[in-house]
Amino acid sequence: MFQMRQYLTVLLLAGAVKSQVNPAVCRYPLGMTGGQIQDEDISASSQWSESTAARYGRLDFDDGDGAWCPDVMVEPVNLKEFLQIDLRTLHFVTLVGTQGRHADGVGNEFAQRYKVKYSRDGTRWVSWRDRQGRQIIEGNSNAYDVVLKDLEPPIIARFVRFMPVTDPSMIVCMRVELYGCEWLDGLVSYSAPAGQQMFFRGQQIFLNDTVYDGAISYSMTEGLGQLTDGSWGLDDFTKSQVYGVWPGYDYVGWTNASFPGGLVEMTFEFDRVRNFTSMKVHCNNMYTWGVKMFRQAVCYFRSDSDWEPNPVVFKLKADNISPSARFVTVALGNRMASAIRCRFAFNDIWMMFSEIAFQSDTAVYNTSLVPRKRNQTPGNHPGDDPTHKIDDSNTRILIGCLVAIIVILLAIIIIILWRQVWQKMIEKASRRMLDDELTVRLSVQREAFTHRHSSLSSDVESTSTYERIFPMESDYQEPSRLLRKLPEFQATENLAMIDAPSEPSTAHPTDEAPHYAEADIVSQQEAAGAHSYRVTVVNMPLSPGRDGALEEFPRERLTFKEKLGEGQFGEVHLCEAEGMQEFMKDHCGDISDEPMLVAVKTLREDANKNARNDFLKEIRIISRLRDPNIIRLLAVCVESDPLCMITEYMENGDLNQFLSRHELQDEGVPADDSATISYRILIHMASQISSGMKYLSSLNFVHRDLATRNCLVGTNNTIKIADFGMSRNLYRGDYYRIQGRAVLPIRWMSWESILLGKFTMASDMWAFGVTLWEILTLCKEQPYAQFTDEQVIENTGEFFRDQNKQVYLPKPHCCPDSVYSLMLSCWKRNAKERPTFLEIHSTLMEYHD
Repeated sequence: MFQMRQYLTVLLLAGAVKSQVNPAVCRYPLGMTGGQIQDEDISASSQWSESTAARYGRLDFDDGDGAWCPDVMVEPVNLKEFLQIDLRTLHFVTLVGTQGRHADGVGNEFAQRYKVKYSRDGTRWVSWRDRQGRQIIEGNSNAYDVVLKDLEPPIIARFVRFMPVTDPSMIVCMRVELYGCEWLDGLVSYSAPAGQQMFFRGQQIFLNDTVYDGAISYSMTEGLGQLTDGSWGLDDFTKSQVYGVWPGYDYVGWTNASFPGGLVEMTFEFDRVRNFTSMKVHCNNMYTWGVKMFRQAVCYFRSDSDWEPNPVVFKLKADNISPSARFVTVALGNRMASAIRCRFAFNDIWMMFSEIAFQSDTAVYNTSLVPRKRNQTPGNHPGDDPTHKIDDSNTRILIGCLVAIIVILLAIIIIILWRQVWQKMIEKASRRMLDDELTVRLSVQREAFTHRHSSLSSDVESTSTYERIFPMESDYQEPSRLLRKLPEFQATENLAMIDAPSEPSTAHPTDEAPHYAEADIVSQQEAAGAHSYRVTVVNMPLSPGRDGALEEFPRERLTFKEKLGEGQFGEVHLCEAEGMQEFMKDHCGDISDEPMLVAVKTLREDANKNARNDFLKEIRIISRLRDPNIIRLLAVCVESDPLCMITEYMENGDLNQFLSRHELQDEGVPADDSATISYRILIHMASQISSGMKYLSSLNFVHRDLATRNCLVGTNNTIKIADFGMSRNLYRGDYYRIQGRAVLPIRWMSWESILLGKFTMASDMWAFGVTLWEILTLCKEQPYAQFTDEQVIENTGEFFRDQNKQVYLPKPHCCPDSVYSLMLSCWKRNAKERPTFLEIHSTLMEYHD
């Protein structure tokens, strides 16, 4: 078991999501090759002829004379020639690709070296430098091959220029592409005191912002740098995730002795007025070395020329328990501003930041639900591979085939050795473990975490790729799909997997349900000394009304407000819908004639057939759910592409953000403003969640991702359970990657879900206990905030061993002993001893009354 725990720890460390904007996956082509960048957005200093104009500088295009060429030879000293691209909005650019002018052998011009300049406003231009200060990028060695170069550090820009460099003077031609993703924070600059130096344990620690692209003297002004480069610092600030840099490289830090007032002031400028909900600051907390997270943050806001007098004040308690670096979330209370000025108060001798990100409700996105013409080029999608390129070279094809054969042979050898190692581990475990439950399921643990399903056959395999994923995370899989994609292994596990119910007259064993519509009704049978699975299909009773057949909604009545998330083949948008009332004839209660907020899930036009089928199946399943505390599917748009499903959305947003903006109302004191909330209301909210889960459990449906981020808040504190939380960038830290594939909310998961891959209604009960804890702490911190991801896994092992060494979530300040006992009952080691949602709901109703 110790070896198993070490293995899981390595997996979690290797797969942890690194940042708000992850440069490793933010690498999508931005439109030179695909045509999304229009000709009018491509310009140049000059052109040799009309047939070598700037618009012909697109990677892999052979139009015109095959590339952009300046009208004069490029000089080695005076770099005046450039090819410029306007991305229209700010983008996070991580990769560039270049190519010469081959023109079917007629021309043979290319740039052996080049520089990149960029600008966010079109007036102030900055030369890109790597982390060692070098500006020159090695380019092409011939005219036809594409050469990709990482921009490390990445840049945040709207305008980008490619400037060929030669020695001696010569004629060059270029075709280019940019790779990255949209910069959704909208941050165009931050200003702060310059980072300082620390002398620590005999070495000099440089805590300056090395890649800052603004002016630097005693302070940093009008630039961006390491605080927005998508890389977090380690717990030990003397070490770095970047190879070959100096101690302290990842952090910008200041000492209290240099600031008489004990405050560090930072100003953040944005592209436009935004509605800010929160700011996330990644802080170091090596308190034994005199470094702590800030004690208090006071943030002022400016929408026009003057700063508003009423700031947001956020106070943070000192943590002398865990030295782990972490994100601190500062609630900004939905303040409107184009600039924010925050003053951070020292809590010790030193204060260090490595990343700052903002969450805001942005304006209308440039995305349309109107059907696209058949010959129109689709947009960039997370599935696009920037390194993929068709190559007609026979030599390359031969080399590729040989490499593929070698890789396959190595994979076969590794799999054989891997299985032998695991077989020995299982044999040892079977002799040591007294608990039969783990003995019969241990092999599935291996499969669930390694996902080596490509080498095994399956009769219950789904190729669906329409899953809600984090923005810029192309390989994300939500927990609901993790085990569904696993084949029927020759293993011993009572797996939580079931085909979605369909109409009794047309039941089909391949229908799949969404992740909150799956039951763990599987029986175990032995055959030839091994176990196999028998999947039982449950026919869900049809709800009254339209029998799940929803009406077509006129898509022109939808007005975009905000993008909630996106996946490989789908997106989720917050919209206003006009005239939705006529589609809600069976809705109980009064309905206003005003436009209502809805969430719109769309399926991109390039989605494959399996994704389309899964999307339609999801519509059929969700349309049958009818409960006051479950988000309801209202209408669909399926007569033309893109396919859409329209669901409810609550005006107060998700429960996590709603509660984090409130403080607990003192008992016996009447509420004096909207910023306080009573304990009685908190219990009422929890009872509504238990009511919705009671309804799902009555249908044998398993949610798999119950948390406050997946609950929406309406008027009069109405709560409805949804599933949008995992698609939002704000909650990336709540999910952890395993082996680069599975992303799981491990802090909400039961021990059997993490170790055995078993999702049941009892595991949903475990998650409800964590959700209740979140509610009573007003979502001020993440569950097990003092633990790293690997420590959470280790604690899970203690729950399995049940030797009284496991660590439970602490009792919230406002929580009575009876309610805390209720939480603890949700986290019982034996799943059969956990209460049902019917029992939980009845108990909470008694507490509320």
